Amino acid sequence: MAKDTDKKLRQNIIYSVYVRSHTTEGTFNAIVDDLDRIKSLGVDIIWFMPIHPCGQEKKKGSVGSPYAIQHYREVNPEYGTKKDFIALVDEIHKRDMKCMIDVVYNHTSPDAWLVQHHPEFYYRKPDGSFGNKTADWEDVIDLDFSNKGLWDYHIESLKMWARLIDGFRCDVASLVPLDFWLRAREEVAHVKPGFIWLAETVEDSFIKLNRQKGFTALSDGETYQAFDITYDYDVINCLRDYIEGKGSLAQYINMLNLQDILYPENYVKLRFLENHDRPRVKSFVPNESDLLNWTAFLYFQKGATLLYAGQETQNTLKPSLFEIEKIDWHTGKDIGKYLKSLYNIKQEPLMSTGDYTLRKDEKSDVIVGFYNDGVEKIVGIFPVKSQHGNMRLDEISDGEYTDMIDKSKIHVCNGNAYIEGKALIFKAS
Repeated sequence: MAKDTDKKLRQNIIYSVYVRSHTTEGTFNAIVDDLDRIKSLGVDIIWFMPIHPCGQEKKKGSVGSPYAIQHYREVNPEYGTKKDFIALVDEIHKRDMKCMIDVVYNHTSPDAWLVQHHPEFYYRKPDGSFGNKTADWEDVIDLDFSNKGLWDYHIESLKMWARLIDGFRCDVASLVPLDFWLRAREEVAHVKPGFIWLAETVEDSFIKLNRQKGFTALSDGETYQAFDITYDYDVINCLRDYIEGKGSLAQYINMLNLQDILYPENYVKLRFLENHDRPRVKSFVPNESDLLNWTAFLYFQKGATLLYAGQETQNTLKPSLFEIEKIDWHTGKDIGKYLKSLYNIKQEPLMSTGDYTLRKDEKSDVIVGFYNDGVEKIVGIFPVKSQHGNMRLDEISDGEYTDMIDKSKIHVCNGNAYIEGKALIFKAS
């Protein structure tokens, strides 16, 4: 684990913005008008998916992927100018939020600036041609980290952006050598102390596949040496298996509890129900009450919380990375106030420092969680199928408690509590 990682990052809400799809205009300037609304949700960090020019050679779709980057030190002219982006960052900072941008250092587009000026930086196939190690990424070509000149170029680019912003989300960080990330973190810290590093770590099957081919593929545990936050892909399939009826809730909870001993003591996980690579949660949890309960559990979990823009209005369409598809801000749904109440709970100090445990109710699919410091407890009850009925709560004293979400009362009598299909979070003794 990065030794200087601050546990308070566990209380942060990160809001992911795809500039192309976020507004009608699809520009940096247009996003400024939405910053107050974003802030009102309870957001600490705005993460922009890649803001750089998109490659056109072998592009996917009509506009190309933002992850097929043409020039690391420029901005996509579709979005505006670098001056526009700097102004947007200034407005974010004025609202006491931080700004994070995507770093895509494993590969570039085939028509990237680096291809023209530094072809020696690239991985070559056995026949000497450019290529990549992942078959379905045909719109990109991989970089070669055995060339230390590439390290110098990348790190200078990182330091250039770090003078402006507050953090990096590093795309497929697991496929880039750990020693590079360690050096990058150290050098960026000289430019901006306290910089935030978020790694898109990958699923176990992808790690296995790359290692079988002899390529770099870092585990989450390895990645934590250089990063503050890693993705939740080590457990996310257990969640989907449960929701799709292929696995049990107990299996998912067991994996979450395992994280708490598998990783360093100050680990921070990125918790999410959806992101730009995954289906919208509303598309596979259509029941409104179930969705709210899963959302409450998302915020309760130990780690930083990710919201993907449009999640607050329960979008079902995940905007294409390769076409122009806009977020629907007029779905008739808006859980913004609910998210803000969960954000306020997340700011309780115990949520970043307390001992954390989860269990499944013995008789039903209800998740029960605790933060405990030996004096105070925060208890979470999450009926993920909106169940009603009695459940055992032997871990706390009998009495009346107040739900921190909606201020309703919870009664615990003889170690039993009655739940009414909604998530509950409360302080207890």
